[in-house]
This record gives sequence, C-alpha cells and structure tokens, in this order.
Amino acid sequence: MSACAPERLLQRIRAEYLEMPGLRLTVQQIQRLFGAEPAPCQLVLDSLVEAKFLCRKLNGAYARLTDGQIPRPGATKADLKPHNPERQQPSPVSGRAQAR
Repeated sequence: MSACAPERLLQRIRAEYLEMPGLRLTVQQIQRLFGAEPAPCQLVLDSLVEAKFLCRKLNGAYARLTDGQIPRPGATKADLKPHNPERQQPSPVSGRAQAR
C-alpha cells in the first residue's frame, strides 16, 4: 500500500459504517471488502477504535461505537401566531355570511 492508502482506507471504512449503522464486520471481512492487507487494515481499525468511532465486540466484530444512535436536536414546533398583530388586518366578511 502507498503512504496515502491507509488514509483512503480509513475514509472508506468510516463511510461504510456511516452508511450502514448496524454494520458488524470481522477483520477478515473488512480485509476482503476493501481489498486491504492485514497490517494496514489493523492499523486503521485500531485508529478508528482509539478515535471512539468503532468498537470491538466480544465476538471480534467491529461496529460503530454509537451503533447508529446519533443524538439529534428535538423537533421544533412552528410558531403560527403573527409576529406583529397591529399589522394584521381582519379578513373581510364574505357575501354569503352577511346574507344569513
């Protein structure tokens, strides 16, 4: 692998785990999936574990540490009240409503 290859491998592995949050792969599966040699692959995986992006499960598989649970801000309710009540004009009464 070239000097740039570990960085590319790191980016590819991160992208795959981001795209599929429940993904769990062993070292051998990662090597096959990305066509990586064992030593650089292990170096990248160790780096991702140290960065707390991946964790190693009891069965040896690597998974995202957050396992897909990314904290997101809560939903915001829309404010339907007019911001300047003085500028709001009452709506005209239709002809049918006056005829009754």
